[in-house]
Amino acid sequence: MTEPRTGAELFVDALERYGVEHVFGNPGTTELPVVNAIGESDVEYVLGLHEDVAVGAAAGYASLRRQHADELDGLPAGVVNLHVAPGMAHGLGNLYGAAMAGAPLVVTAGNHERHFRHEEPILSGDLVTMTEQYTKWSDEVLSVEALPAMLRRAFRVACTPPTGPVFLALPLDVMTEETDLEPEPIGGTTESTGSLAEPIGRTIPNPGRGDPRAIDAAADAIAEAENPVLVVGDHVGRHRAWSGVDPVDAAVELAEAAGARVHGEILGYEVNFPTDHEQWVSHVPPSERLAQTLYNTDTLVFAGCSTNTTLWAHEEPLVPDDATVVDLTDEPWEGGKNHSATVVTGDLGHVMTELAEAVEECVSDDTREERLDQVDAMKQLVSQQLDAMGDDDVGEGEISKAALVDAMRAVAADAFVMDEGITSRYALLTRWDFEPGHLMGNKGGGLGYGLPAAVGAALAERGRATALGDEPRTVYGFIGDGSYLYYPHSLYTAARYDLDLTVVVPDNRNYRILKDNSMAMFGGEEDDYEFTGMDFDPAVDIAANAESHGAAGYHVDHVDDLESTLAEAVEESGPSVVDVRVQD
Repeated sequence: MTEPRTGAELFVDALERYGVEHVFGNPGTTELPVVNAIGESDVEYVLGLHEDVAVGAAAGYASLRRQHADELDGLPAGVVNLHVAPGMAHGLGNLYGAAMAGAPLVVTAGNHERHFRHEEPILSGDLVTMTEQYTKWSDEVLSVEALPAMLRRAFRVACTPPTGPVFLALPLDVMTEETDLEPEPIGGTTESTGSLAEPIGRTIPNPGRGDPRAIDAAADAIAEAENPVLVVGDHVGRHRAWSGVDPVDAAVELAEAAGARVHGEILGYEVNFPTDHEQWVSHVPPSERLAQTLYNTDTLVFAGCSTNTTLWAHEEPLVPDDATVVDLTDEPWEGGKNHSATVVTGDLGHVMTELAEAVEECVSDDTREERLDQVDAMKQLVSQQLDAMGDDDVGEGEISKAALVDAMRAVAADAFVMDEGITSRYALLTRWDFEPGHLMGNKGGGLGYGLPAAVGAALAERGRATALGDEPRTVYGFIGDGSYLYYPHSLYTAARYDLDLTVVVPDNRNYRILKDNSMAMFGGEEDDYEFTGMDFDPAVDIAANAESHGAAGYHVDHVDDLESTLAEAVEESGPSVVDVRVQD
């Protein structure tokens, strides 16, 4: 007979049995039973100085673990514990970011006792309504008897592809009530002791194989194409641990079988295709004119896409009205969402492997060669513009975005990069051929995700390397100055837990993206504008700010000092921040 324990103690026991090693949070009174139970367990509480920092760090942690879920023990989920309505409201920005990034995240928040809410106590609010639009599932545990089943469901839903956040509200009285119940297993095991999280492939199912009829129809469309184009999205790179078939390899097989040119979706932030492959052309910028140019073909195959549209309304369709469209997706909502299409739903690794086999049989070698000639022609057309991205016209000694990226790569070519560089992003994407699992970023677009996510990723990388007996990779946070200044106190968490993280700040001392968007939206040249609220004048001393939170701070304003300073920062024990003065 199990000794009675509180709901909070049962909650923490479930975390331990599911292989959860860290809970991120910023504590409050309604969370004290959970925080105290964590303190008496082997789970480590990771303190963030703001709830949104805690959410972003937990999401970055979960996203990196998701990439290695087939190698690591326990579930890949991140867990974050927040404080009633204002705390949850603070965390909504990065909950949105986690949803867009597909982070397998379990978000919890303390809530007032059930019998007390009619008095409308301070800090109260409808937590489920607040969170449900950014989660796969949002609910409240209304009895301690329901707690084991709801925890099992929360972790299973978060970790089932397409992965994403879930939310559970935990009332104070439920967390203090006693029970003799046990945590429930995630998978099919009936063991009542030991770990309840089996290896991910047995615990969490993949989305299954596609409908054979839909695969045949997709193969026919590709075979009949004049100039097929494959656009790969982030749902490809996210599911390497689930598939049993590497979806990035499967995308290569499909592209080669079809002789298709390949692009990355707008706002793609995973490595979904090798960018040094001869059929890779470019990421698609969020520009109406450029996207229309790249999509101007007779047959488009979208694989795992979700953010594949412009930043504001486009006047003409991005996809030609007469184009044949094939959507390959693990998420039924995304299939044919913005255009009529032949939709194949299932695990992207299996779907693309089977589709590649079908296409291989019905496309001749001569046809493939003709298509590859068209790929080469488009690469030449696009390369001149892409090669210039970030290679700014700078004066002697000044630092361009391209020079910064080149120096980062020279210092740590095998690094993991968490990107929220915004206007420096295309210099990063065009000058560095990342391996799968080495690049992630702020897919949601709201500033303030990247720096906390880099902190969480650094913690996950340390755990990954320790578990597998590897040398940890360098972890770069590539964070624009406007983004960095949202949550600079994220560095406190990195310093508190002695994380090996190098934050590189391409610092142009303004919200450059807003100036660029102003000119794109309204026309004219920069000198025509009196930009409002877009410049940092006086500038913030970012290096000193980093030092105030316990990190090492560096400042670079001459290109000759760039690589040596980055190398010193990477070798630094604990977190470091390198503020690099780049030109617009």
